[in-house]
Amino acid sequence: MVEVKLFRLRLFGKWICTAICLVLLLSGCAYPKELRKENQINPAEFITLVQQAVDQFHEKNGVLPIKNSDMNTPLYEKYVIDFGKLQKMHLLSSIPANAFESGGIFMYVLVNVETKPQVKLMDLSAYQSVEDVQKKVDDYKVKHNGDLPAGIAINDSFEYVDFSKLGMKSPEIKSDFNRQDFLTYMVHKNSGKVAIDYGMDIMKMVQSGSLESTLKPDQDLRDLLVAKSHFVPIRSFTYYWKNNQPMPQDKE
Repeated sequence: MVEVKLFRLRLFGKWICTAICLVLLLSGCAYPKELRKENQINPAEFITLVQQAVDQFHEKNGVLPIKNSDMNTPLYEKYVIDFGKLQKMHLLSSIPANAFESGGIFMYVLVNVETKPQVKLMDLSAYQSVEDVQKKVDDYKVKHNGDLPAGIAINDSFEYVDFSKLGMKSPEIKSDFNRQDFLTYMVHKNSGKVAIDYGMDIMKMVQSGSLESTLKPDQDLRDLLVAKSHFVPIRSFTYYWKNNQPMPQDKE
């Protein structure tokens, strides 16, 4: 049983890595591919079509049209839609132009699979940028006796990545949740794991919706981003509302 689980984990990991590598090969660089026309189209129309196909598949088969994953796969990356299953049953005539399978930068995933499965998008450009920064951070640790390229502290567990110490600029990728701000990157002080900081996105959403009075102490605020957008906050940690602001926690 353990061997089977390990095999599935390796298989899914290789599948994600292959997806990212193909994005890089097709575009020359993952980041400029954001500028391609199909990746700037409002995704609502595509998502509606895929949602209808997923609902029909679920109703007819009693299961969801997803690829195999391991229980250790991060929640928002776990349930990747298998377009082949939808097309095999003639529920989807063509794969969305902005999907990875069509040369786009998005993976179509499901959230709320136990209650009401919803189609969302995972941004492979953002995913790849974290992988790139992680490699730089790991190299820095090796060369500096385990020290991290740490910048301003966020809390006791996280610090912003100081890109000047890495000798590079922060990747210029817009946030999927507001399309105005560039992504910011933080690093976990103990593990050295790099993640995207979604604190500003969450704060803007809370303020714009006057949601502060409705928030619970143990509520994962990333759920707000998922509920009010077409995207999932990949490569992230849990956020709680503390001291009148969203703060990252020691769990994914």
